Amino acid sequence: MHPPDTDPAAERLQLDLFRHATVARRASLARSLSCTVMQLTRRAIRERNPTATTDELSVQFVAICYGSALARGLRRHLEACRGPGDSCT
Repeated sequence: MHPPDTDPAAERLQLDLFRHATVARRASLARSLSCTVMQLTRRAIRERNPTATTDELSVQFVAICYGSALARGLRRHLEACRGPGDSCT
């Protein structure tokens, strides 16, 4: 599949650079992309839920990225550790 907004010559060059990159460079690029996607996801959740607490935003993020079962577990964990004088770490 070819990106519709990328010139074919530029796409070939980009793929060639990627193919010849070291494992460390490819891992760095993958990590950077992953971080960017996570930041954009968190921002979108926050924009759609401006009154949500940090915990609520975290649960929604986990639900979107990792599934509802894990999100339910996180919610239970957060509720359990939010007792008087307790903090979640």
